[in-house]
Formats: sequence, structure tokens, C-alpha cells
Amino acid sequence: MSRVIHVFRRPERFVAGTVGEPGDRSFYLQAVEQARTISVLLEKQQVSVLAERMAALLEEVARRFGPDEAEQSPGTDLDPLAVPLEEEFRVGTMGLGWDADSQSIVVELLAVTEEEVDESVVLDDTEEGPDALRVFLSPVQAREFADRAERVVSAGRPPCPLCAEPLEASGHVCVRLNGYHQRSPIAD
Repeated sequence: MSRVIHVFRRPERFVAGTVGEPGDRSFYLQAVEQARTISVLLEKQQVSVLAERMAALLEEVARRFGPDEAEQSPGTDLDPLAVPLEEEFRVGTMGLGWDADSQSIVVELLAVTEEEVDESVVLDDTEEGPDALRVFLSPVQAREFADRAERVVSAGRPPCPLCAEPLEASGHVCVRLNGYHQRSPIAD
């Protein structure tokens, strides 16, 4: 079966979002362009890493090429994910790059596979390999994505001030307290 690569060259929207309650959330990235919407499932840590790396890449691009002041930010997208939410695939490998020709950040998300993914497959149009979602973002869109993704990740359960593990409303058994119960500030 040949590979499917979903390419969004001028997305109207590329956002991170969740479904479910804190502690039981599923994380998605969603790209929208005209009447086409693609949603992919991934881990919270993957969303966090992508946001961090995208922010670092934006800083490097601004340092090398100067800030892009031509494009103005329309504001952060706070809308929920588009529904119906249909998962195209679960993300395994992520790629991130700068396309100097289009002045775009390129995000590529590859589906989980049982075989190890050769890095030459990332950001390539080879016939063989895992399905992929490739999105081209302006620097402003990339900054908005990173900002929203950081908010989505941090909107979960607050961390324990001692061990950084997530606190439930009832607290948790904290390893730093030798197994004694740490009360949650959200229960007060």
C-alpha cells in the first residue's frame, strides 16, 4: 500500500487541542484548509516538544534572517477543535524545518510504524514509508501554534510542588514525602 501525504501549503488553521478531562485527555493536532480537515492523535509530551522546538526555530530564523514584521497576527485561535473529530493516524515521528523559498516553518508528522523510520523519509515525498501530515506555516502562524500548544499542555492538572507529578483534586501519594499523601491546592 502506498503512502498518503496530506499537504497543507496555506492552512487557515493549525492548532493543538484536547478531548476529555484533565488526567484523561487525548491530544490532537488539527490542520484546516478550505473544506479539508485532518486531525492526528499524539502524546502530551509530543505537543510540548513540538511547541518548544518551534519557538526555538522561530528565534533562530529571526536571528539569521531578521524578524518578519510584514505579517500581523490576527490573534490567538481559542476555538475548540473542529468536529466531527476523526483521527487520521497516531503520530510517531515529527519533523520540523525552515523552507527558505516559501519563508515557512514546515511541520511533518509521521504515523507510528512498527519499523524504524529512516530520517530520509521525513520531509520527503518517497512512495514508501508511513502516512504523513505536512503543514507549511508562516512565522506568525507558527508562533500562534506554539503559544496555543503551550496553553493546552499547561491546562491540565497542576503539578505537585515537590515531585512535579500531576495532582488530582484529592491530592496524591508523593514520592518526595516518602509515600505520604500530598494535599492538592485545588481541593481547598
